[in-house]
Amino acid sequence: MPKTIFRKAVSGVLFSSMLLLIPTVAEPFEVYVSSEKDNTIEVIDGETFKVTDKIAVGERPRGLTLSQDKTKLYIAAGEDDIIQILDLKTRKLVGTLPSGPDPELMALSPNGQRLYIANEDDNMVTVVNVQSAQKIKEIPVGIEPEGVGISPDGKWLVSTSETTNMAHFIDLENLDIVSNVLVDSRPRVAQFTPDGRQVWVSSEIGGTVSVIDSELRKIVHVIRFEIPGIDKSAIQPVGVAINRAGDKAFVALGPAARIAVVDALTFKVEKYLLVGQRVWNLDFSPDERLLFTTNGVSSDVSVVDVDKLKVIKTIKVGRSPWAVVTNSRSYH
Repeated sequence: MPKTIFRKAVSGVLFSSMLLLIPTVAEPFEVYVSSEKDNTIEVIDGETFKVTDKIAVGERPRGLTLSQDKTKLYIAAGEDDIIQILDLKTRKLVGTLPSGPDPELMALSPNGQRLYIANEDDNMVTVVNVQSAQKIKEIPVGIEPEGVGISPDGKWLVSTSETTNMAHFIDLENLDIVSNVLVDSRPRVAQFTPDGRQVWVSSEIGGTVSVIDSELRKIVHVIRFEIPGIDKSAIQPVGVAINRAGDKAFVALGPAARIAVVDALTFKVEKYLLVGQRVWNLDFSPDERLLFTTNGVSSDVSVVDVDKLKVIKTIKVGRSPWAVVTNSRSYH
């Protein structure tokens, strides 16, 4: 082979190899964080990990939920007893939805028409019509409701009651409780698996995650956590995130300053990752390559590389960050 042709062939191979090494650019996205003590929503650029905006909202913002079309953010303003609506394009508050006292976590129906709100102070789950901004019903549940998780098919809601230590299964056709499952002390978050067959309920003081069969409404497994050098009382599960494939879960462990990496099929804890102090909640980036955690005491957000299972960045935000939601920037 002539040298010129050989050089061109080698160059072509090297160029092609280099192209394979260049990672594909993911769709730009943003991260929204509620800061309880600053009464703000912090906006983080998903590529640079820089805080790009701080938006003043109501008193003690906690739970966050995106609208179905991803153009608005619903904010539980706990001490104002309302749900605020933030337009993500203009970064302006554009309305409110009714709520009972002290709203915490929320769940939106898959069709985007109803919002289900846990109201800790009156032991109710408030059902709101998003379009009319009217209450449909208040469903009595146990004492101090905290978490609300909705099944992928939109037929079931699970509400957790911190003091009653129960997960309440609510039929969303009739808006009535049909089953109560006793879990460990102080249940926080309820998260359905993508196939809807299970719901994972974290128990903060009990130190466990109960895996409940959604059809049988019975606990089929209890996940426990042990971290060398960390007192068991400091391991307090709260936020739960399960990937779309349904094979990997991450659990925020509160004062332990760790998140647990769990095989969602075998329920085996694979690893613990050190994050910020008093980790509350977490959410995947839209492509699930990254995971973001809110760390309430250290007032920062940890960024986890999901493939490498490694914390790659710490982002300073407002005081007492609590909830986190990610969203692509397609609304722009």
